Amino acid sequence: MDMHLNGLDDHFSLPRTRKVEAFRAFSWIARGWQDLAAHPLPSLAHGLLITLLGWGVLLLASHYVHLFTTSITGFLLLAPLGAAGIYELTSEREEGRTTSFAQSIRDLMKNASQLAYFGVVLFMIAIAWERLSAILFALFYGGEAITLHNFVGSLLGEYAGFTIAWVIGGFLLACLVFALTAVSIPMLADREVDTVTAMMTSLRVVAENLPAMIVWAALIVLLTVVGFATYLVGFVLLFPLLGHATWIAYKDLVE
Repeated sequence: MDMHLNGLDDHFSLPRTRKVEAFRAFSWIARGWQDLAAHPLPSLAHGLLITLLGWGVLLLASHYVHLFTTSITGFLLLAPLGAAGIYELTSEREEGRTTSFAQSIRDLMKNASQLAYFGVVLFMIAIAWERLSAILFALFYGGEAITLHNFVGSLLGEYAGFTIAWVIGGFLLACLVFALTAVSIPMLADREVDTVTAMMTSLRVVAENLPAMIVWAALIVLLTVVGFATYLVGFVLLFPLLGHATWIAYKDLVE
């Protein structure tokens, strides 16, 4: 593993990374809460914005089952990019500057081109997942009319095979996106680096800290489930909390 990771330096100029203990993620959450409390209004403004966008996406897709289920995944795929403004809030505080929602958006412009490129990458992944989901629905449901009600009712019954295939596909995609975005977007917000370098750094961090990143991913999933269980209202608070914690994780893992 180390040989393959060190080989990345032959092709990319990557920053040095650190190894942390398996349960460091709990410290990231605790320190993220402290950061959120230090500038609550701009942080919650970001959380409210992402919640409103989530409601809009789910509302538009609510009449199409495969779009509704895929939009949830797409929301999760693109959410890390939406947290870039939150990373700027913590950066401003660390530098002793005044924090505000408007200033955090302005600060994103310093590396806007690479953040936009990363957004295109995530958007293409989301589109690919939407197409794959459409194919799976067509194969397993044979063209019959599907409503959200009968879809949920058949998940563990007649269409258990579809459920297994869809969950496995979503899980593998989530693992890939998590590995690519674990520290890459805060890195793009913090430094003038290119998207590929940021993604390769993120892959290295995940590979070198697999136990810690599994715990971190599990915490993200748990808090995300809470957010969806509250019809996205919980994301007003949970989204900025995860954003601040992700910035702290990035600073902890990348020199």
